Amino acid sequence: MDPRGWNEILIWLNDSVNPSRIIQDNNGGYQYSIFVTINGDIYIDNGDNAEVDKWTSDTNIIVPVMYVSSSCYGLFVDVNDTLYCSIYNSHQVVTKSLNSVSNMLTIVAGIGCAGSSSYMLSYPQGLFVDTNFDLYVADCGNNRIQLFESGQLTATTVAGSGSSITTIALSCPNGIVLDADKYLFIVDSGNNRIVGSGPNGFRCIIGCSGGGSASNQLDTPQSMAFDNYGNIFVADFNNVRIQKFNLLNYNLGKCSIE
Repeated sequence: MDPRGWNEILIWLNDSVNPSRIIQDNNGGYQYSIFVTINGDIYIDNGDNAEVDKWTSDTNIIVPVMYVSSSCYGLFVDVNDTLYCSIYNSHQVVTKSLNSVSNMLTIVAGIGCAGSSSYMLSYPQGLFVDTNFDLYVADCGNNRIQLFESGQLTATTVAGSGSSITTIALSCPNGIVLDADKYLFIVDSGNNRIVGSGPNGFRCIIGCSGGGSASNQLDTPQSMAFDNYGNIFVADFNNVRIQKFNLLNYNLGKCSIE
């Protein structure tokens, strides 16, 4: 997304300096989240206009695919072509099948008002759905990560405030990714860092010296993603930049983030 608020999606090829493509969304509004599928289609929050738009790579056009009540601060498309939207101001996560012409939405998390019970959310943001259709929600207002197992409306706290096991303190987490080994990576926005789980529990992996503008620091990060090589890309909001952190591999199976 373009932090200048110009309603543009900028696309860079790997290691390029300048964007290779600029997608202009003429529907107006402010985009809070995007999701890119394996085939290159881009889903764009356009909640100011009460919809989610889709840019199709082979047609180069933008069309609405979901109508919502407010902005989606997190988007995700699962392997069954179900689109998930975390409606920030409604404290809910809703879904719609992309294979259906109906715009009927299904509530899969939250009850429509803020709260900290296991069946409630408070200003949810980032989403991740695994291959078992378990839903992970970055529950920003409750400083926690909630896991809703497939078909369940009651969650388990897997990180942050209220977890039944010792994890790590979070401050408004707003992005979440599960890697191929089922380890959890969290954008801990209020603490200006990225944390991750591993065999020995959670630890800080990026921004561990505190917030700032140095190359190893972040300032209110908003989202993250892995590439195919394990490198991490972070939307570093207040620094108005995208940061790439390279995965460094060592002997004895150890690894680190540069």
